[in-house]
Amino acid sequence: SSFARMFVQVCLYFYCKCLWRCLKFVVRKLTGQCELQRICYNTKPGAARTMKIEASLKGSKSKRLQTSVNVHPDAIEKTIDDIMELKRINPDINPQLGVSLQACLLQIVGYRNLIAEVEKLRREPYDSENPQHEEMLLKLWKCLKPNSPLKARISKQWCEIGFQGDDPKTDFRGMGLLGLYNLVYFAEWDTEIAQQVLTDSLHPKYSQLSKAEWEKKKFDKAIGYSFAIVGINITDLAYNLLVSGALKTHFYNVAPEAPTLTHFQQTFCYLMHEFHKFWIDEDPLDIMEFNRVREKFYKRILRQLQNPEMALCPHFAASESLINM
Repeated sequence: SSFARMFVQVCLYFYCKCLWRCLKFVVRKLTGQCELQRICYNTKPGAARTMKIEASLKGSKSKRLQTSVNVHPDAIEKTIDDIMELKRINPDINPQLGVSLQACLLQIVGYRNLIAEVEKLRREPYDSENPQHEEMLLKLWKCLKPNSPLKARISKQWCEIGFQGDDPKTDFRGMGLLGLYNLVYFAEWDTEIAQQVLTDSLHPKYSQLSKAEWEKKKFDKAIGYSFAIVGINITDLAYNLLVSGALKTHFYNVAPEAPTLTHFQQTFCYLMHEFHKFWIDEDPLDIMEFNRVREKFYKRILRQLQNPEMALCPHFAASESLINM
């Protein structure tokens, strides 16, 4: 009966596919518009529109439409012309359609390229012989501890900002340079918030919550955490959201064209800030509960990203320069 079940599922799949194609044909005849036109004219710009366009192109029976989501950014204009020709759409009568499709394709192709850029950074190991890597690491210290000079490159002081030992290079193994890039971006562009989160992570009972709020929540533990190690862990969380496609909702809503590495780092800043508040609210018994809290936080972000209107951090300090572009 497993074969029978499989046979029924295959038949159902082909039936639905044929039915869907027939339905699309009928709707086109009735409206005089192809699916791409209907999406662009009836769905407002942002994630809802771009994700529908992406699904329509990928699900097309035309190979040219399927591959349009994988073109080089420089070939997008030519690709739009090809799509209009294939769909027999007159660009002079539908000038706005070409503009809308181009914006969507820039986002779709840009997201794919961003994954490649992030992956390259993640795969590049920290090299203490590389002056640029060392310079970034020292910049992290200066941004977070401007009034405490680092006495030596190999030093127990690194533990003060949440590294595990006296040489941070060993802590970057999981996320490579990506972890360092994110931490430096947070410390440099949201210095005040980053320093506050670092202070709170070391002394959570003295965080920005008022005494009345602490009393109300009846905190008796207030467990801290290692700032830098958590930053690398949240980098992993952001990376998983990106490669799974979950961040499409956010990026397609905040990036008018192709999302960039800066958009990704801005999102990391937001996640660090939100995770810190989430950790305080969860009030874990000890640091061994980190994975449980992280998983709960991850699921909450995933739920938020299921909303096509969702933009995680349009208000966040690090995003102001992007919003004003």
